[in-house]
Amino acid sequence: MTRNKGSEGSRYTMPLSTGPTLPEPVVCHPAQVSAQSNIPFRPRTKKTPAQKNLSTADVESYAKPFLKFITDNPTVFHAVNELAKRLESHGFTKLSSREPWFGKTKPGGKYFIERNGSSIIAFVIGSRYQAGNGVAVIASHIDAVTTKVKPISTKPTTAGYVQLGIAPYAGALNKTWWDRDLGIGGKVLVEDPSTGRIEPRLFKLDWPIARIPTLAPHFGAPAYDPNPNPETQMVPIIGLDNSGTEADPTNNRSLIGCSAGIFASTQPSRLVKAVTKEMQIKPEDIVNWELEVFDTQPAQLGGLDKEFIFAPRIDDKLCSYAAIEALIASTEDSADSTSSTDDDSIIKMVGCFDDEEIGSLLRQGARSNFLPSTIERIVAAFAGSLSIPEYVAQTYANGFMISADVSHAVNPNYLNVYLENHAPRLNVGVAVQADPNGHTTTNSVSTALLQKVAECCDSQLQVFQIRNDSRSGGTVGPMLSSAMGMRAIDAGLPQLSMHSIRATCGNLDPGLGVKLFKGFFDHFEAVDAHFR
Repeated sequence: MTRNKGSEGSRYTMPLSTGPTLPEPVVCHPAQVSAQSNIPFRPRTKKTPAQKNLSTADVESYAKPFLKFITDNPTVFHAVNELAKRLESHGFTKLSSREPWFGKTKPGGKYFIERNGSSIIAFVIGSRYQAGNGVAVIASHIDAVTTKVKPISTKPTTAGYVQLGIAPYAGALNKTWWDRDLGIGGKVLVEDPSTGRIEPRLFKLDWPIARIPTLAPHFGAPAYDPNPNPETQMVPIIGLDNSGTEADPTNNRSLIGCSAGIFASTQPSRLVKAVTKEMQIKPEDIVNWELEVFDTQPAQLGGLDKEFIFAPRIDDKLCSYAAIEALIASTEDSADSTSSTDDDSIIKMVGCFDDEEIGSLLRQGARSNFLPSTIERIVAAFAGSLSIPEYVAQTYANGFMISADVSHAVNPNYLNVYLENHAPRLNVGVAVQADPNGHTTTNSVSTALLQKVAECCDSQLQVFQIRNDSRSGGTVGPMLSSAMGMRAIDAGLPQLSMHSIRATCGNLDPGLGVKLFKGFFDHFEAVDAHFR
């Protein structure tokens, strides 16, 4: 979630909410909906595990895989690559945005597409899908507050320390970044010297290479400065050089054996050496790179009964992970791994976007044409010679989107900043996020629809709204919903310590997210019939 500014209020004892009261039971089976509402549905021929709600054991089983996902994929590029591999292992086919989709997208098919290697959209086309039918979308963001290596990251050696030029991405380089074990990784553009072909390759080192040291309190006032200069006082150290010589571009080139004018000559020589050694390439093969500096401490279970997850980058790898896992679970029979989309007439879709933390304005962000154009291309592939704009507009009108971004869990030490009865707890369920000033998409209709879905899949909803004397953060929901005219709601899993280098959620929360999101994919078509 993009940053919001809290404010202090009077302290009081507040009852903590565990979610809104759900409405009357809803019919969740398409055949029953048909009988009650005269809306045509074909009865399901068999009940597969994909239509069954997740058990408590199923919910618990997602914790450790989520820990591994967070730890093993520290940059946005690694995270998207891992989700792509996960999708491919479950029968999804990668599409290219540069090629036509006619004849490639078919009813019952499972596909995904990437943009920039940092955003990904996955979708499943129902076996009974026709152009103009609805689309069930879960949209999240997969970027996280981090730091990025500057274009020219070489800095002079200072007092014997080799340092690295980095810049904050979103709210990084706050006080939680001091004295952390920091690693490095990201995307490197590598040129094949024999063919001239340039391809992106992933890179990361498996040990911490940097640290931003604090000043000891013995030095007095400077050590307690509440606003340290991020350009001069939060520069990470990455090595020692006590030779007494200043690092300069000439010395840099002589150390790594590369000539002037190539990208590697603008970077710290020892960093280039580490990258080339790890990737088994030469300095002159590096065309450019996008590297992040990140916390290396593994995600882990905590608490006396291991009921917490302590991890970096929870915002928002958490909802992205849960959404992709839900899409996989909703479209597969665990017994024989065959598709369970035989009775679906809609598109099920998950979008995980980059750049949400900085406004989503780039081509891989949610404010771009990535999601609308993907939906439009699917519709066009099925519309034939008929009016494509008409069917696209119909698809948007029949669709529904969950904007899934993490919410604020209640902090027991700061109860005064939470609105009474709007304070989500960990390990309870997804929180609906409301805001009267349009920072979220939530309204009465979208809330009622998601409540019906939650009832169908035995999930519990919570609710969050900021106090009147605080400012709400933003999500991808309003920008996407307004661009497509699609009904939408903001609902995400709660966490503590948002925008800290390390945060906390519950050990059940990844699975609770999967449970509700899977329920959305399984039951939206039936539930939506009650809202026509």
